[in-house]
Amino acid sequence: MRFLIAVIDTASGTGSPAERAAIDVFNDRLEADGHWIMAGGLAAPTSSTVIDAREGEPRVTNGPLHDTQEHMSGFWVIEAPDLDAARRLAIDGSRACNRKVELRPFL
Repeated sequence: MRFLIAVIDTASGTGSPAERAAIDVFNDRLEADGHWIMAGGLAAPTSSTVIDAREGEPRVTNGPLHDTQEHMSGFWVIEAPDLDAARRLAIDGSRACNRKVELRPFL
């Protein structure tokens, strides 16, 4: 099963050197144990563009869809045998990046 682990933060690019080192260790472990699919950090929500092309001319709006204090600042896409294993990995990811995370299975 594939899962998204979304890193929740109030700013982007704020990881300390120690946090970045812990994330590197976690990433290496994900790869070594066969859970790694991909990961990445995201720019601040103010750099986003919302596009709605469902009807007629596309509407393009600069800025985030939702104006909230917290946002997704990064993510991991992992492979895990079941939800319990994914939860354990999400807990380790939260500890590594020192942030809240949201775990969500892919359909």
